[in-house]
Amino acid sequence: MIQVFPSILACDFSRLAEEIAEVEAAGADGLHVDIMDGHYVPNITMGPVIVGAVGKSATVPFDCDLMITDPLKYAEVMSKSGPRGFFFHPRTVDDPAWAIGKIRDLGVRAGIAVNPDEKVAWFKPLFAEIDFCLVMTVFPGFGGQEFVESALDNVRAARDAFEGDIAVDGGISPATAGAVAAAGANVLVAGSAVFGRKDRAAAIAQIREAAEAAR
Repeated sequence: MIQVFPSILACDFSRLAEEIAEVEAAGADGLHVDIMDGHYVPNITMGPVIVGAVGKSATVPFDCDLMITDPLKYAEVMSKSGPRGFFFHPRTVDDPAWAIGKIRDLGVRAGIAVNPDEKVAWFKPLFAEIDFCLVMTVFPGFGGQEFVESALDNVRAARDAFEGDIAVDGGISPATAGAVAAAGANVLVAGSAVFGRKDRAAAIAQIREAAEAAR
């Protein structure tokens, strides 16, 4: 089943709780939270305080993408806010398998994120350890980027290597949802394509319908 997880990176943070309530009422299956530190990626977004606010407001599951140089530094404190799980970028740690175990010890899902300039094959041994996977279809750092079509190869490779949830983040809209679903993704992360629309229910429905039709 296709799930749509709006990314709060594109929401109006001055009314975060209201924005979350609106997309939940519009049919969001969950939420996506991008944690950026200005080091691993050239942007600074949010941290434990915002994750805590999401945890207090959300009634649907939410996942966090730890786009930071030390993904375990804040994982424990953020895990107390109730995320479903954490994605981390394997090249930020010396021992990704160890990091997966440490995240699981917090009682949440552990997953890896693969960037467009990386290959799933590099991380294939980790697929036996993870609970879910995130394939980036833009280069991490900023919302509103154009979809990187070549990253569909990573979606296909991830589906070949893994039977669990495969999320895709970056440039997701009704125009691209079909391609990523056909490639094997079942969780679609969409930022501006949802929060940038006045009719959030229509936005989510159109993404889901395009993806379901392609499957």
